Amino acid sequence: MNQLLEYQPLNLYTNYLEAARNTPETAIIHDEPLPAFPELGTHYTYQLSHDAILTRAYQLASLGVKAEDKIIIFKSSKFDTYLLAVAASYLGAVPAMISYHFPAETIEVFVDRLENPFIIFDDETAEKIEKVTNSSQEKQISVAKLLQAPANEVAQVELPKDMIAYMTHTSGTTGIPKLICHSANSMGWRTKWQKTIFTKIAEKKLVGFHISPVHSRFNIGISSLMTMGFPMMPLSISNSDSVAQMLLQHEPIALETHPNNFVQWTSLAKKMPEAFASVRYYHSTFDAINNATMASFLQASEKNEPIFLQVYGQSECGPMILKAHTLESLKTSDARDMGVGLEGLTEARIADKEGNVLPDLTDGHIQFLSKGRALTYYKEDDRFQATVFGPWWDSGDYGFMDANGHLFLKDRQVDLIDKIDSNLAVEDHLLDALDFLQEVIIVRAKDNSPQPILAVDPKLGMDWDAWWEQVTDLPHLNKPIIMDWNDIPRTATMKVQRLQIEKALKEAE
Repeated sequence: MNQLLEYQPLNLYTNYLEAARNTPETAIIHDEPLPAFPELGTHYTYQLSHDAILTRAYQLASLGVKAEDKIIIFKSSKFDTYLLAVAASYLGAVPAMISYHFPAETIEVFVDRLENPFIIFDDETAEKIEKVTNSSQEKQISVAKLLQAPANEVAQVELPKDMIAYMTHTSGTTGIPKLICHSANSMGWRTKWQKTIFTKIAEKKLVGFHISPVHSRFNIGISSLMTMGFPMMPLSISNSDSVAQMLLQHEPIALETHPNNFVQWTSLAKKMPEAFASVRYYHSTFDAINNATMASFLQASEKNEPIFLQVYGQSECGPMILKAHTLESLKTSDARDMGVGLEGLTEARIADKEGNVLPDLTDGHIQFLSKGRALTYYKEDDRFQATVFGPWWDSGDYGFMDANGHLFLKDRQVDLIDKIDSNLAVEDHLLDALDFLQEVIIVRAKDNSPQPILAVDPKLGMDWDAWWEQVTDLPHLNKPIIMDWNDIPRTATMKVQRLQIEKALKEAE
């Protein structure tokens, strides 16, 4: 076990190969087939998927992909997004993991930044790629075209350990997302952190998760689970019926998802606690989550003495600060207390805007020290360096530390609502994407968390599955409150009176 936890750089393909050699029969289970890997079905092994990855790598090579080429992976939110990144990594190409939510205009900016990269897309994103005007046709690879390409063997190419090998992106709630660059060495430190956490899982049983495959969290979690030989159940369908069916059928010991999905599944945990009966370890991805939500899931699997691990981090630094919750500890837990760093790997401090350290219990900028810090924002290094203070990274969050070294998160430095860079940008994004909504307003709940207020087109009705699907990649939002459009308080010029809504919410609690 100690050898397992020794630092080693992360090459996505090499890691997958070694896992397939060490535990070839370990299972990977899905809730639906993978468009780019139809031969795998929904239940296969490390070894079978490794062989399929090699085939895709050879096919990518036949279509012109080679070492150091950038390749945007822009497709439906399924596990094959990651498998395609592993195939690209075999060739020494650099996958840029891009959320399928983004419009063609955003992809055009990425195409410019990455200097006309290859793009892999599928049926879900094909229409958007058709609208991209600055990408070479021969560099656009549909999944259908990839599957028909010849698969002549080529050798693996490994990039230097400190070179950009993988890209993810920021959320983009205030405009065009930044492309975050990772190397084998920076990702290696994050996997050391992750493997240390996974040693706390008592048995090598199934780990279930519903996480966006383009999230910087995803490859760290997968590669660490595979190194340790865990069977995995990556879920791509978030609606409660499907989730309940998969959990009841396969009984995972651990479950991770985004805070918004935990909120989505809260009513399922209350109505059908047996769906979560097997779970002993819950894990929330990189964002604050409220106590009541955690309690619902801990109660559902109470007989297992379950733990809910809250992890606070950022894509630029990886997982940073952690706190383990039980039903007992939640009774006295302060929801603003994020916990502590992982000794020797991550820590936090509070500083003023010049980077001078502040005393305990003094509010200031939360800064992170992470050996797994990203290298830069691609083609935007000035923006990256603006938040670097020597080895420390300014998170953009505001809080304080107590005498025990616990970090308390109070707010974003620039905002009134925790974790939302621009309420208006999120509101516009949701209104544009969901045609059944007439109005989206995000206000502050009593605890300063973001509370969506929705008005729904009465002819169409509320589509909960579409709502939760759309907010998966956004910062944590409370479960929406639905109001009639005419009941939303407005000024004479029809502007929404947000403070009046907030006041009504506080009086109602």
